Amino acid sequence: MTADVLTALTALTARVRVAAHAERACAHPDTVLADRQDGTVVRHGDTVAKAHGPGTDPAELSRRLAVAAHPALTGTLLAPLRPVPVDLHGRLVTFWPYGSPVDPENPEAAPWEAAATLLARLHRAPVPDGLPLMRGPAKAARAIDRLRAAGPHPAAAPVLRAWAALPAWARAEAPMPATATLCHGDLHLGQLVRHPATTGRWLLIDVDDLGVGVPAWDLARPAAWYACGLLPPDDWTRFLTAYRHAGGPAVPAHGDPWPALDVAARALTVQTAALAIAKSAAEGRPLDEVEQAVIDACDRMSGAPPELAHDFAK
Repeated sequence: MTADVLTALTALTARVRVAAHAERACAHPDTVLADRQDGTVVRHGDTVAKAHGPGTDPAELSRRLAVAAHPALTGTLLAPLRPVPVDLHGRLVTFWPYGSPVDPENPEAAPWEAAATLLARLHRAPVPDGLPLMRGPAKAARAIDRLRAAGPHPAAAPVLRAWAALPAWARAEAPMPATATLCHGDLHLGQLVRHPATTGRWLLIDVDDLGVGVPAWDLARPAAWYACGLLPPDDWTRFLTAYRHAGGPAVPAHGDPWPALDVAARALTVQTAALAIAKSAAEGRPLDEVEQAVIDACDRMSGAPPELAHDFAK
C-alpha cells in the first residue's frame, strides 16, 4: 500500500469514527469494506463512510443523495446519515448506516425476488427535477477504456467486436432513448443490504450511478448472466417474475422480455468481459473459467443481430 493511499485511508477512518460518535472512544474496530479506484468504503460500528471516486461532481452527488433521502424512496433505497457530502483531501465523502450484505457463500439464499421488487419500486418512483443521467453506459465505456489501456490481448478482439455492434447510446456515444425513469445504474446482489430500521427488509445501496435513463439497464446484469449460462434459469425466472408482479416498467407484463433487454444485456456482457481481461492482465494470470465464458459469449453475440439471440453461451 503506497503512502498516499495509507494517508487517505487513515483520514477516512478518522472521519467515520467522528461520524459514529464524536465525543467518546470505543472498542469498535475499523474495517475497510472496499478499496477500489472508484471508491473506498470504511466501517466503524454502525456507521459507514464512503470516499467517492476522484472527479465526482459534488452537485450531482448531492442530487443523488437527496433522492436516497426522499420519503418516497423509504423502504427502497438506504438513506444517508447526512444530506450532503463532505470534502476530505479532495475526495467527496458520504456517510451511511451499516447494513448486512448478501452472503456470497450462500447462493441458494440469494434474494432475487427482493432485488426485483426493489427495482420495480425504484422504476415507478417519481423522478425529481435536475437528476443526472444514469451512469450505466458510461461505466461500460470506461471498462472498454481499461481494456484498451491494458495493451494487446488475444481475448480482446471478440469483446471489441461486440462493443462496436452495440447502439451508440449503449456505448455512451449518443443520448439514451428514454430518460423518464429513475434507475439504479449498477444493479447486482452486492447492492442490497438488510438494515434493522426496516425490520430486516432488503434495501438498495450505492447511489453513485443513480439517475434517469433506460430501466432495462438495471435488469441487464442478471439477464446477461442467464444468457451466458452463469445464472440458473430458475433464478432468472424468479427475478423476472417478481419484477413483473411488482409492476416494473422495463419489460412487458407478459410475453418475451428479450426485445426490451437484449441491448443492455449485451452491453453488460461486454463490460464484464472487458474488465475480466483488464484485471487478468494487471494480475499477470490467465483467464478463469467464468471470465472465459463471458468472453466466449461476446464472440457468439457478434453472430446474431441484437434482439434476436439471447442465449449467448449456446
